[in-house]
Amino acid sequence: MDTEKLYEKDPYLKTFSATVTSCRPEKQLWLVTLDRTAFFPEGGGQPYDIGTLDEIPVQQVHLKNGELLHYTCQPLAVGTQVTGRIDWVRRFDLMQQHSGEHIISGLIHQKYGYDNVGFHLGLENMTIDLSGELDMDQLAEIEAAANAYIWENHPTEISCPPPEELSTLPYRSKKELTGVVRIVRFPGADLCACCGTHVAYTGEIGLVKLLSCQRFREGVRIELLCGKRAVAYCSTILAQNHQTSVLLSAKVRETAAAVRRLYEEHQQQIYRLTELENQQFVRQAQALAGKGDVLLFEDRLSPDGVRRLAIAVLEQCGGLCAVFSGDDANGYKYALGQKGGDLRVLVQQLNSSLNGRGGGKPFFAQGSVQAARAAIEAFFQNKKALC
Repeated sequence: MDTEKLYEKDPYLKTFSATVTSCRPEKQLWLVTLDRTAFFPEGGGQPYDIGTLDEIPVQQVHLKNGELLHYTCQPLAVGTQVTGRIDWVRRFDLMQQHSGEHIISGLIHQKYGYDNVGFHLGLENMTIDLSGELDMDQLAEIEAAANAYIWENHPTEISCPPPEELSTLPYRSKKELTGVVRIVRFPGADLCACCGTHVAYTGEIGLVKLLSCQRFREGVRIELLCGKRAVAYCSTILAQNHQTSVLLSAKVRETAAAVRRLYEEHQQQIYRLTELENQQFVRQAQALAGKGDVLLFEDRLSPDGVRRLAIAVLEQCGGLCAVFSGDDANGYKYALGQKGGDLRVLVQQLNSSLNGRGGGKPFFAQGSVQAARAAIEAFFQNKKALC
């Protein structure tokens, strides 16, 4: 006997009564079927509902081979009547996301002709894959149009048209459909075949925010949030921006300009520091002129600083220059160089002996090691690489 799908008739039904029609074990769970259910099974990109049957948790719901299966952690006796309760907070969140996705996809299809070729509705984020390219300016226009439509509070229309009517409808669908087709219509925004649950009026979605857009396959993937998720996201961003404004002594609406000024000042300081370092490196190199092989340990140099010091010294010392910067607890960055040399074997041995990684050209290499200074010094002494 087919299960009556109460969620199709009333997606707002939170509690219902039903009769257990079968119950069988599978691994650590029990698979329960009912004569009627308000639990939505995973499908159409929408996750399944969770909740309880007579206070027994329903952990998953799936439609397999025509059976609507409720996965529980305890068995339920066949023939008994049970009370089902769905997790309404989760369900309504998913309804907000799914309905918002339809409106965004529909408006994009109307304006640009692109198809929704992929849809993922997770419990934290939602993504739509489109068959064509859009930029953030275009998506900003779509977002504005979607929110304007939502606030007009249009009714959601759901139907299963007869075949002769269905054949005339320009509905969106990712695949060819046969039999009874459930059509979800947001008048003026979208017409799509869908098995999921949706809000009754678009105003219940509240808000849509498009967060990102990146190239994906032949089109783009956009990330978006709707309803309570969108409000929570905006609240988080506002709180972070407020903290930033306090730290920068800038008005909330002027933090970007303040950060830009701070960034430019920081870049100038980096440039000045680099110049000072280069001057110091030249002096060190001159002091080591003609010394042959040299092993140096320097404090608090960046990887680029390690590289620049090694280049400066190898030009003067007349042998191999090895520069290390770091500490025993966190490891050391290194740069090795020798004019006209071939250090490939040495670098392989160094990485192997000192738990390191790195490489480069035959005459110059960079990397890092996880070893103590004493071990590094011992390595070069044992290899007789340095005088």
